[in-house]
This record gives sequence, C-alpha cells and structure tokens, in this order.
Amino acid sequence: MSDAAQIPMQFVGPMRVSGGLIEGEIDVPLATYETPLWPSVNRGARVSMYTEKGIAITLVDDRMSRSILLEAPDAGEAVRVLQQIEADDTGLKEAAASTGRFVQLIELHSQIAGNLLFLRLAFKTGDAAGHNMCTQAAEAVMNHLLERFPSLSYESISGNFCSDKKATVVNGILGRGKYVVAELTVSEKLCRRFLKTSPERLVQLNVRKNLIGTLLAGGIRSANAHVANMLLGFYLATGQDAANIVEGSQAITFAEVREGALYFSVTLPNLIMGTVGNGKGLPFVQENLKRMGLTGEEKPGLNAQKLAGQCAAAVLCGELSLLAAQTNPGELMQAHRRIERGA
Repeated sequence: MSDAAQIPMQFVGPMRVSGGLIEGEIDVPLATYETPLWPSVNRGARVSMYTEKGIAITLVDDRMSRSILLEAPDAGEAVRVLQQIEADDTGLKEAAASTGRFVQLIELHSQIAGNLLFLRLAFKTGDAAGHNMCTQAAEAVMNHLLERFPSLSYESISGNFCSDKKATVVNGILGRGKYVVAELTVSEKLCRRFLKTSPERLVQLNVRKNLIGTLLAGGIRSANAHVANMLLGFYLATGQDAANIVEGSQAITFAEVREGALYFSVTLPNLIMGTVGNGKGLPFVQENLKRMGLTGEEKPGLNAQKLAGQCAAAVLCGELSLLAAQTNPGELMQAHRRIERGA
C-alpha cells in the first residue's frame, strides 16, 4: 500500500498580473478532485490575457497572529495589567524577537471577559506562514508577562482570539496572514466573447447571490461564490496547511459597471501561506514553487507575499468564471457533466 496521497494537479494559466508585487504572465498550480475547476479558472485567466493591465494585485497587509489567555484575580487587576502592558510593550517585543531572527511583534489587541485577559499578538514572520513561529514567540511573551506580573496565571497558549482555522469577525477585520486585493477590468466585448454574459448581468448576480444570498445565510465577513475551491487547490499544490482555507475563504467578491466595462475584484484578508516551513520540502512542492519563481533569494517575506498575490489572481479567475456561468441557465451543470462524467 502506498503511503502517499495522490491528488490530481494541473497548472492553470497563463494569466496576466500587474501591480508591483508581481508583474507579467504567470501559471499557478491547483491540486483538486474537482476537475472542472481547471478549465473554469483557465477561462478567467484567458480573459486577463486580453486586458491591458491584467489582474492588478495589491498587498494591503502582512501579519500572523496568536492569542494567549491569562487569568487575573479579578477584572480590576486584568485592567490594571493591561494598562501597564499598553504603556510599555518593549519587553514583549524583545521576548518575541529572542525566539527567532525573522519574527517581530508588531501589534497587540485585547479583550477582557470576567477575570480572563485575552491578548491577540500579531507578528511578522518572514517567508513562513508562521504557525509555529508565532506560537513560540507567544510563549516567550507569556513567560515574560507571568514574570513581570505575579498576579497573573497561565490558562492557555491559545485563547481562540487568534483565530486559527475558524471563521471569525476579528480575522476579517484585523486580517490574519496576507491581506490581498485582486482587481480586473473587462470590456463588454470581452465579457460577451469569453464569459458569454454582459457586465450588467454579472453585476446583478453578484449583488443578489454573493451579497444578499450570503446575508440571508448569515455569512461571517464573507460574500463570494466559491473562493474555498481555488484556495484548497492552491494550498495543496504549494505545501500549505489546508485547514486555513476556513478563514482564508472569508473573502468579498465585488463587481460594478464602469463606463460600460466590468470592474471585478476579490478581497482576501486572511491568506495564510508561506514558501518555507512544513510541507515546503516535498519534491513536488519545491518543483511547483520553482516554476512559480518563488525559490530564489529575496528580501525576507517577499516570496511569501508574491505567493499570496498569485493565489489571489487564481481566486479572481475562478470567481469570475463561475459567476459568468451562473448567469446562463444550464451552463454550470452542462460543464460538470461534460468534464467530470465525460457525458
């Protein structure tokens, strides 16, 4: 019996990207059992190749978080401690930095519930996704606080205010991982030629399906068609912790008509990924990252940011293609029957 899991994988593209973080034409790998995903993303990629600037990628922010949970004797002491921490966090930053040369504490958020003190620590983590790096740094911060404030006691290294692998409001607002926006403008002519729809029809469906439909369903900081599909395929193909698609799929797909053309964007505030660390040493992952141009020496963190940009481009292509298909009765199921079932 083989001990290796075999997941079908294909590169999709080329797709045209711009924006400074990455420029030019790229191909990205997607590992998935849902075989219609490849031609669907490829259709979006093809559209980008016929536009002047292609998909514009903007990195908004880059951080990874871990929350620690401490117990104080009462709420008053928790407030007193928090005020002192906020007045001088030098010791916390030094404690975090002592655990590795690429980790840096950049921000702290807090919540008090009863006598419990929750501290959400945000870190820079270089080219690593940062799960273990942040936990190790958070542990050093916690030890520093327990020594500095004898009234506190340990409760947990993770207090769920992070929030890791859970769909939460705090992640959507503050971001966790790479915060990336992908944008594309498509003329009416290209919409009709490749997407078989009009800008007006696609915008209408996005409002009614992604915005109103998700609102009725009680979605948490999320309004998209199937972002999780592209994320899972991309995460598996590039050696990421695939469970992070839970918060990663908290994405907002937005569309409007601008001077007759379609403006289409996807906002992804929680792309947790890296180019070094667990999973990246597998031969097929190394081969994929090399083909994507992400194995060379760069400024620490830049390769991981470029990886997130390529992921966002693939997500936009998949969102655009599926929404277009769903504007036309029968198109989606016909494609699945033809590709998956060979009918």
